[in-house]
Amino acid sequence: MAAVRRDIAPFLQRVRAFLLGREHTVALRFEDGLADRTQPQPELPDGPSHQLSANYYCSRDARREVQPPIDLVQQQKLIDAATEGAPKARHQLPTPGKVYAWD
Repeated sequence: MAAVRRDIAPFLQRVRAFLLGREHTVALRFEDGLADRTQPQPELPDGPSHQLSANYYCSRDARREVQPPIDLVQQQKLIDAATEGAPKARHQLPTPGKVYAWD
């Protein structure tokens, strides 16, 4: 046996190893069975709240920046109504991405 196990008596350890067909290990109990913790620290970019000066909670709370969605159809109707008498230069609201023309 590689290490002295303190969970049960040595005779019962041998019986258990015979019945299991392998040596029983107790997870996370003995230091020689643990992996090395030599992983480098992560390099994370600074976020919006990384500075302590002038960093009030009410100005960094993301819930306050949420607004209801914009109704593009209603906005387009308002733009069309505002430009009724103007020349035919039609202002369009931006759309999310290009439209794929299916064949």
